[in-house]
Amino acid sequence: MEDPTGLYTLSPDAADVPAGLPLVAGLTGFADAGGSVSLFTSTLNETLDTTVIATFDNDALLDYRARRPTIYFEQDHLTNYQPASLALKLATDEIGQKFLLLTGYEPDFQWDRFTAAVIGLVEKFQIKSTTWVHAIPMPVPHTRPIGVTVSGNRTELIETFSVWKPHTQVLANALHVVEYRLQGLDHPVAGFVLLIPHYLSDTEFPDAAFKALESVSSATGLIFATTKLRDEGREFVEKIDQQVESNPELARLVGTLEERHDAYMAGNPLRSPLIDEDGELPTADEIAAELEIFLALRHNGDDDQQTPRPE
Repeated sequence: MEDPTGLYTLSPDAADVPAGLPLVAGLTGFADAGGSVSLFTSTLNETLDTTVIATFDNDALLDYRARRPTIYFEQDHLTNYQPASLALKLATDEIGQKFLLLTGYEPDFQWDRFTAAVIGLVEKFQIKSTTWVHAIPMPVPHTRPIGVTVSGNRTELIETFSVWKPHTQVLANALHVVEYRLQGLDHPVAGFVLLIPHYLSDTEFPDAAFKALESVSSATGLIFATTKLRDEGREFVEKIDQQVESNPELARLVGTLEERHDAYMAGNPLRSPLIDEDGELPTADEIAAELEIFLALRHNGDDDQQTPRPE
Protein backbone atom coordinates (compact mmCIF):
# COMPACT_ATOMS: atom_id res chain seq x y z
CA MET A 1 0.00 0.00 0.00
CA GLU A 2 1.20 3.49 -0.83
CA ASP A 3 1.81 5.87 2.06
CA PRO A 4 -1.71 6.83 3.30
CA THR A 5 -0.51 10.30 4.27
CA GLY A 6 -0.22 10.99 0.54
CA LEU A 7 -4.03 11.01 0.31
CA TYR A 8 -4.41 14.30 2.16
CA THR A 9 -2.76 17.64 2.70
CA LEU A 10 -2.54 19.11 6.19
CA SER A 11 -3.17 22.82 6.60
CA PRO A 12 -0.95 25.00 8.82
CA ASP A 13 -3.83 25.11 11.31
CA ALA A 14 -3.35 21.40 12.01
CA ALA A 15 -0.55 22.31 14.39
CA ASP A 16 -3.07 24.05 16.65
CA VAL A 17 -5.51 21.15 17.03
CA PRO A 18 -5.82 20.17 20.71
CA ALA A 19 -5.27 16.50 21.54
CA GLY A 20 -8.12 14.33 22.74
CA LEU A 21 -11.05 15.74 20.78
CA PRO A 22 -14.01 13.64 19.56
CA LEU A 23 -14.35 12.95 15.83
CA VAL A 24 -17.76 13.21 14.12
CA ALA A 25 -18.15 11.88 10.57
CA GLY A 26 -20.74 11.65 7.83
CA LEU A 27 -20.01 10.88 4.18
CA THR A 28 -22.47 11.03 1.29
CA GLY A 29 -22.71 8.88 -1.80
CA PHE A 30 -24.20 5.52 -0.82
CA ALA A 31 -27.12 5.15 1.60
CA ASP A 32 -28.55 8.53 2.54
CA ALA A 33 -32.24 7.90 3.08
CA GLY A 34 -34.19 11.07 3.66
CA GLY A 35 -31.13 13.14 2.81
CA SER A 36 -30.13 12.48 6.42
CA VAL A 37 -26.37 12.71 6.06
CA SER A 38 -26.50 15.56 3.55
CA LEU A 39 -28.72 17.67 5.79
CA PHE A 40 -26.74 16.69 8.89
CA THR A 41 -23.39 17.70 7.44
CA SER A 42 -24.67 20.83 5.71
CA THR A 43 -26.26 21.98 8.97
CA LEU A 44 -22.98 21.57 10.84
CA ASN A 45 -20.91 23.20 8.12
CA GLU A 46 -23.31 26.14 7.81
CA THR A 47 -24.00 26.82 11.48
CA LEU A 48 -20.65 26.18 13.17
CA ASP A 49 -17.28 27.87 12.99
CA THR A 50 -14.95 25.45 11.20
CA THR A 51 -11.33 25.45 10.07
CA VAL A 52 -10.00 23.00 7.47
CA ILE A 53 -7.31 20.78 8.96
CA ALA A 54 -6.81 18.22 6.20
CA THR A 55 -8.04 18.09 2.59
CA PHE A 56 -8.23 14.75 0.77
CA ASP A 57 -7.06 14.28 -2.82
CA ASN A 58 -10.03 14.16 -5.20
CA ASP A 59 -7.94 12.83 -8.07
CA ALA A 60 -7.00 9.79 -6.00
CA LEU A 61 -10.38 9.07 -4.39
CA LEU A 62 -13.19 10.37 -6.62
CA ASP A 63 -14.81 8.92 -9.74
CA TYR A 64 -15.51 12.16 -11.60
CA ARG A 65 -17.63 10.51 -14.29
CA ALA A 66 -19.97 8.99 -11.70
CA ARG A 67 -20.21 12.19 -9.64
CA ARG A 68 -19.46 15.08 -11.94
CA PRO A 69 -18.68 18.46 -10.39
CA THR A 70 -20.63 21.51 -11.50
CA ILE A 71 -19.50 24.59 -13.35
CA TYR A 72 -21.43 27.68 -14.43
CA PHE A 73 -21.66 28.77 -18.07
CA GLU A 74 -22.03 32.55 -18.03
CA GLN A 75 -22.99 33.61 -21.57
CA ASP A 76 -19.54 33.21 -23.13
CA HIS A 77 -17.22 31.97 -20.39
CA LEU A 78 -17.08 29.49 -17.53
CA THR A 79 -17.15 30.49 -13.86
CA ASN A 80 -17.75 29.08 -10.41
CA TYR A 81 -16.21 25.62 -10.76
CA GLN A 82 -17.32 23.61 -7.73
CA PRO A 83 -15.29 20.44 -7.21
CA ALA A 84 -16.35 17.93 -4.59
CA SER A 85 -14.72 18.17 -1.20
CA LEU A 86 -13.69 15.62 1.42
CA ALA A 87 -12.08 17.32 4.39
CA LEU A 88 -11.32 17.08 8.09
CA LYS A 89 -12.20 20.27 9.96
CA LEU A 90 -11.78 21.65 13.44
CA ALA A 91 -15.23 22.77 14.60
CA THR A 92 -16.72 24.44 17.66
CA ASP A 93 -20.17 23.57 18.97
CA GLU A 94 -22.80 25.95 20.37
CA ILE A 95 -21.19 26.14 23.83
CA GLY A 96 -17.59 26.39 22.71
CA GLN A 97 -16.59 22.72 22.76
CA LYS A 98 -14.16 21.79 20.00
CA PHE A 99 -14.32 18.62 17.93
CA LEU A 100 -13.10 17.27 14.59
CA LEU A 101 -15.56 16.91 11.70
CA LEU A 102 -15.01 14.66 8.68
CA THR A 103 -17.49 15.40 5.89
CA GLY A 104 -17.80 15.18 2.14
CA TYR A 105 -18.13 12.38 -0.39
CA GLU A 106 -17.55 8.71 0.28
CA PRO A 107 -14.37 7.70 -1.60
CA ASP A 108 -14.90 5.68 -4.76
CA PHE A 109 -11.36 4.30 -4.77
CA GLN A 110 -8.56 3.17 -2.42
CA TRP A 111 -10.70 2.30 0.60
CA ASP A 112 -7.90 0.50 2.43
CA ARG A 113 -5.55 3.43 1.98
CA PHE A 114 -8.29 5.90 2.96
CA THR A 115 -9.05 3.85 6.08
CA ALA A 116 -5.37 3.84 7.00
CA ALA A 117 -5.26 7.60 6.46
CA VAL A 118 -8.22 8.19 8.78
CA ILE A 119 -6.75 5.91 11.43
CA GLY A 120 -3.46 7.79 11.09
CA LEU A 121 -5.29 11.07 11.72
CA VAL A 122 -7.07 9.52 14.71
CA GLU A 123 -3.69 8.61 16.16
CA LYS A 124 -2.01 11.87 15.19
CA PHE A 125 -4.60 14.00 16.97
CA GLN A 126 -5.15 11.45 19.76
CA ILE A 127 -8.87 11.46 19.03
CA LYS A 128 -10.78 10.15 22.05
CA SER A 129 -13.84 8.76 20.22
CA THR A 130 -15.31 8.44 16.73
CA THR A 131 -19.02 8.81 15.98
CA TRP A 132 -20.56 8.61 12.53
CA VAL A 133 -24.03 8.55 11.02
CA HIS A 134 -25.77 7.16 7.97
CA ALA A 135 -29.35 6.25 7.09
CA ILE A 136 -31.28 3.44 5.44
CA PRO A 137 -34.90 3.14 4.28
CA MET A 138 -37.16 0.96 6.45
CA PRO A 139 -40.88 0.13 6.40
CA VAL A 140 -41.65 2.37 9.38
CA PRO A 141 -44.22 5.18 9.66
CA HIS A 142 -43.36 8.86 9.71
CA THR A 143 -45.80 9.25 12.60
CA ARG A 144 -43.44 7.56 15.05
CA PRO A 145 -40.03 8.73 16.34
CA ILE A 146 -37.12 7.85 14.07
CA GLY A 147 -35.35 4.79 15.41
CA VAL A 148 -31.66 3.98 15.23
CA THR A 149 -29.46 0.93 15.13
CA VAL A 150 -26.08 1.44 16.78
CA SER A 151 -22.92 -0.42 15.83
CA GLY A 152 -19.42 -0.28 17.26
CA ASN A 153 -17.92 -1.03 20.65
CA ARG A 154 -19.64 1.54 22.85
CA THR A 155 -22.00 -0.86 24.59
CA GLU A 156 -23.64 1.86 26.68
CA LEU A 157 -24.89 3.54 23.50
CA ILE A 158 -25.97 0.27 21.90
CA GLU A 159 -27.99 -0.77 24.96
CA THR A 160 -29.58 2.66 25.36
CA PHE A 161 -30.44 3.63 21.80
CA SER A 162 -30.44 0.61 19.47
CA VAL A 163 -34.05 -0.37 18.68
CA TRP A 164 -33.15 -3.06 16.14
CA LYS A 165 -30.26 -5.52 16.39
CA PRO A 166 -30.32 -7.63 13.24
CA HIS A 167 -28.16 -10.54 12.13
CA THR A 168 -27.68 -9.70 8.46
CA GLN A 169 -25.20 -8.98 5.72
CA VAL A 170 -25.16 -5.41 4.42
CA LEU A 171 -23.41 -3.60 1.61
CA ALA A 172 -20.50 -1.82 3.25
CA ASN A 173 -19.54 1.81 2.91
CA ALA A 174 -16.16 3.36 3.59
CA LEU A 175 -16.98 4.36 7.16
CA HIS A 176 -18.03 0.79 7.94
CA VAL A 177 -14.48 -0.21 7.13
CA VAL A 178 -13.05 2.62 9.26
CA GLU A 179 -15.28 1.53 12.18
CA TYR A 180 -14.24 -2.11 11.74
CA ARG A 181 -10.55 -1.22 11.84
CA LEU A 182 -10.97 1.13 14.81
CA GLN A 183 -12.76 -1.61 16.75
CA GLY A 184 -9.71 -3.79 16.24
CA LEU A 185 -7.63 -1.07 17.89
CA ASP A 186 -10.07 -0.78 20.84
CA HIS A 187 -10.73 2.82 19.89
CA PRO A 188 -14.18 3.96 21.12
CA VAL A 189 -16.38 4.08 18.02
CA ALA A 190 -20.12 4.20 17.36
CA GLY A 191 -22.08 4.22 14.13
CA PHE A 192 -25.68 5.45 14.24
CA VAL A 193 -27.88 4.01 11.47
CA LEU A 194 -31.08 6.04 11.14
CA LEU A 195 -34.16 4.01 10.17
CA ILE A 196 -36.03 6.30 7.77
CA PRO A 197 -39.58 5.74 6.43
CA HIS A 198 -39.02 4.04 3.11
CA TYR A 199 -41.57 6.19 1.33
CA LEU A 200 -39.62 9.33 2.29
CA SER A 201 -36.18 7.97 1.42
CA ASP A 202 -35.88 9.96 -1.82
CA THR A 203 -36.77 13.33 -0.33
CA GLU A 204 -35.10 15.59 2.22
CA PHE A 205 -36.60 14.80 5.61
CA PRO A 206 -35.61 17.44 8.20
CA ASP A 207 -36.49 15.20 11.15
CA ALA A 208 -33.83 12.77 9.95
CA ALA A 209 -31.08 15.38 10.22
CA PHE A 210 -32.40 16.40 13.63
CA LYS A 211 -32.21 12.76 14.77
CA ALA A 212 -28.63 12.55 13.48
CA LEU A 213 -27.64 15.62 15.50
CA GLU A 214 -29.45 14.29 18.56
CA SER A 215 -27.64 10.95 18.25
CA VAL A 216 -24.22 12.57 17.96
CA SER A 217 -25.00 14.77 20.97
CA SER A 218 -25.86 11.67 23.00
CA ALA A 219 -22.58 10.03 22.06
CA THR A 220 -20.26 13.02 22.45
CA GLY A 221 -21.87 15.63 24.69
CA LEU A 222 -21.62 18.18 21.89
CA ILE A 223 -24.42 20.74 21.60
CA PHE A 224 -25.88 21.85 18.27
CA ALA A 225 -28.46 24.40 17.18
CA THR A 226 -31.56 22.48 16.07
CA THR A 227 -34.40 25.02 16.15
CA LYS A 228 -34.45 25.54 12.38
CA LEU A 229 -34.49 21.82 11.62
CA ARG A 230 -37.21 21.18 14.19
CA ASP A 231 -39.40 23.92 12.71
CA GLU A 232 -38.85 22.65 9.17
CA GLY A 233 -39.53 19.10 10.30
CA ARG A 234 -42.78 20.11 11.99
CA GLU A 235 -44.02 21.83 8.83
CA PHE A 236 -42.94 18.91 6.65
CA VAL A 237 -44.77 16.34 8.78
CA GLU A 238 -47.88 18.51 8.99
CA LYS A 239 -48.08 18.58 5.19
CA ILE A 240 -47.57 14.81 4.99
CA ASP A 241 -50.29 14.30 7.60
CA GLN A 242 -52.69 16.48 5.63
CA GLN A 243 -52.09 14.34 2.57
CA VAL A 244 -52.64 11.14 4.56
CA GLU A 245 -55.85 12.42 6.15
CA SER A 246 -57.32 13.31 2.78
CA ASN A 247 -56.58 9.91 1.23
CA PRO A 248 -58.21 6.84 2.87
CA GLU A 249 -56.04 4.37 1.00
CA LEU A 250 -52.86 6.14 2.05
CA ALA A 251 -54.16 6.34 5.63
CA ARG A 252 -54.72 2.58 5.61
CA LEU A 253 -51.20 1.89 4.41
CA VAL A 254 -49.63 4.18 7.00
CA GLY A 255 -51.90 2.68 9.66
CA THR A 256 -50.58 -0.78 8.83
CA LEU A 257 -47.04 0.46 9.35
CA GLU A 258 -48.05 2.03 12.66
CA GLU A 259 -49.61 -1.20 13.95
CA ARG A 260 -46.57 -3.28 13.09
CA HIS A 261 -44.15 -0.68 14.47
CA ASP A 262 -46.04 -0.41 17.77
CA ALA A 263 -46.24 -4.17 18.18
CA TYR A 264 -42.52 -4.52 17.61
CA MET A 265 -41.66 -1.70 20.02
CA ALA A 266 -43.90 -3.31 22.64
CA GLY A 267 -41.58 -6.30 22.55
CA ASN A 268 -43.80 -8.87 20.82
CA PRO A 269 -41.26 -11.62 19.97
CA LEU A 270 -43.44 -12.93 17.14
CA ARG A 271 -43.30 -9.66 15.27
CA SER A 272 -40.55 -8.40 13.01
CA PRO A 273 -40.15 -4.75 12.02
CA LEU A 274 -40.07 -5.94 8.41
CA ILE A 275 -43.32 -7.91 7.99
CA ASP A 276 -46.91 -7.81 9.23
CA GLU A 277 -49.20 -10.67 10.29
CA ASP A 278 -49.71 -11.80 6.70
CA GLY A 279 -46.04 -11.59 5.81
CA GLU A 280 -46.74 -8.54 3.69
CA LEU A 281 -46.01 -4.85 4.04
CA PRO A 282 -47.03 -1.72 2.22
CA THR A 283 -44.36 -1.16 -0.39
CA ALA A 284 -42.53 2.08 -0.84
CA ASP A 285 -44.08 2.28 -4.32
CA GLU A 286 -47.61 1.99 -2.94
CA ILE A 287 -47.14 4.80 -0.47
CA ALA A 288 -44.88 6.92 -2.65
CA ALA A 289 -47.38 6.76 -5.50
CA GLU A 290 -49.96 8.39 -3.26
CA LEU A 291 -47.46 11.03 -2.16
CA GLU A 292 -45.89 11.63 -5.55
CA ILE A 293 -47.78 14.80 -6.40
CA PHE A 294 -47.28 16.19 -2.92
CA LEU A 295 -43.55 15.51 -2.83
CA ALA A 296 -43.14 16.91 -6.34
CA LEU A 297 -44.33 20.26 -5.04
CA ARG A 298 -41.04 20.53 -3.14
CA HIS A 299 -39.23 20.83 -6.45
CA ASN A 300 -41.54 22.94 -8.61
CA GLY A 301 -41.35 26.28 -6.81
CA ASP A 302 -44.98 26.32 -5.57
CA ASP A 303 -44.64 28.89 -2.80
CA ASP A 304 -48.02 28.08 -1.30
CA GLN A 305 -47.44 24.35 -0.84
CA GLN A 306 -43.72 23.72 -1.19
CA THR A 307 -42.19 21.90 1.75
CA PRO A 308 -39.43 24.00 3.28
CA ARG A 309 -35.86 23.05 2.50
CA PRO A 310 -32.75 24.05 4.44
CA GLU A 311 -31.10 27.03 2.82
